[in-house]
Amino acid sequence: MALIDHGPEVQLRNWFDRPYDDAIAAARTCYSPRVIDADEVTDRQRRSIGPLTYQAGHHTVYQHATFEFALSGISRQLVWSFLHSFPFYNTEQQSQRFVKLDEVRAHLPPELGGEARETFVRSVEASWRAYAELSKQLEPVVLGLLSELWRLKKRQSKAFGRSVAKEAEKKAIETARYVIPVACHAAMVYTVSGLTLHRLRRTAAACDASREARTLVARMVAEVERIDPAFFQEIGDAPLESTEVVEFSLSQAGLGDPAALEAFDKSLDGRRARLVDYGLRGPEVIADAVRQVIGQPDLDDESALGCVLDPARNRRRLEPLDVSAHSPLMRTLHHANYTFKKKLSHSADSQDQRHRMVPASRPLLTRTVPGFVDVVEPELIASDPACHGLFRESVEAAWEARGRLLDLGTPPELALYVLPNALAVRFEESGSMLHLLHKWSMRTCLNAQREIFDASLDEIEQVRAVHPQLVKHVGPPCSVRSGLVRPRCTEGSHFCGVPVWRSFPDIQRKI
Repeated sequence: MALIDHGPEVQLRNWFDRPYDDAIAAARTCYSPRVIDADEVTDRQRRSIGPLTYQAGHHTVYQHATFEFALSGISRQLVWSFLHSFPFYNTEQQSQRFVKLDEVRAHLPPELGGEARETFVRSVEASWRAYAELSKQLEPVVLGLLSELWRLKKRQSKAFGRSVAKEAEKKAIETARYVIPVACHAAMVYTVSGLTLHRLRRTAAACDASREARTLVARMVAEVERIDPAFFQEIGDAPLESTEVVEFSLSQAGLGDPAALEAFDKSLDGRRARLVDYGLRGPEVIADAVRQVIGQPDLDDESALGCVLDPARNRRRLEPLDVSAHSPLMRTLHHANYTFKKKLSHSADSQDQRHRMVPASRPLLTRTVPGFVDVVEPELIASDPACHGLFRESVEAAWEARGRLLDLGTPPELALYVLPNALAVRFEESGSMLHLLHKWSMRTCLNAQREIFDASLDEIEQVRAVHPQLVKHVGPPCSVRSGLVRPRCTEGSHFCGVPVWRSFPDIQRKI
């Protein structure tokens, strides 16, 4: 068993040597005919300019310094509820989709002792056993689907057969991970500006993993203080206490309201994502903005929208590099906005939230998770009786363990850790057409995680119903690039094997 009880591991990999002096020099530059160098900063300016700029809210000077951390031994729950819950970071995280979880590695809250600790450990170990067995049982199911999809019987290449078998193993662990607890360890490279680190320090208590978050941030801050003590000693606000977090003062931790969850699910009308609000005149507003940007007041609406959305006219739509926010023309797409209600698993939403420019208001799980099993079951598991039975047995055991932990007086925040990745998350999400366009391009690819793929198709379908002219040229890269540039598929050797561009959006995904 490889559970930790000493907290996260933090290593500062790259940094600015003098972040505080750099910030003061940047502040001085605002009032200087030339750029001020950090070597020109005096002790008096460190004591006066730093606090003055910070207290006055002139915080951009603290954004120039950047810190790159190697983080390990942190839970997926911490990542979802804290590290990835806002836009201002960059991260590369170990993937549960592609990395087999051979060892039991999960966060064990050091506060737990006695029967609570034993219950926690037994639950996590049982989840890992279920993951291993589910992976094993899913492989032949996946192999059968892939063999049919890629017509394996008609191919003579043994190498291709081995490739299909390897892909089946990957798809099996990708799906089996739904029973892994959200306590599971994550490892990542995590890069933030000095300003964001100040904000993380201030708000570490404002999440559903506050004990773990406080420990992590304290160690990140300590790493920065090691190379420049002034960056936090001269400026900044003390971390908020839990009693000072407004969200926690409005409601008590406890079990979610079943009636509220049922009402939310009914409001989705059987979808993963349901359009609940949008600007009625979105296309007309965008067309007006296009005419204004390019100085052609007589351009009709259809032509104006074609200038920005049609990849045959706007070659930026064909680039793998998303440069839309840097394009004066494409920034007109900011003016159409859409809001969706969504229900995803904790696992899928952990990827969905990486689209940081399509933000969501995600729930406090300590207030909303019910006492009964509440999960999103992958279709691949549900389609096989044996896999379905194993899945249900595992998630029911996880909920029983959480219930026992609560009965023993374990804080709800800590009891949450034993729940599975399949845990259902309900939320509202909004985005402009500019950023939804990028998200839909990435997530309608057949290599995208299934839940997000399905949700994206739901979103596109509903926007098409109200603003068909805006989604005429929406789809995965292969569909957008078809007939205009080669290669159609940007995935290279990871090509899904399906000519999606021939029929999108009328595509049936088998796996």
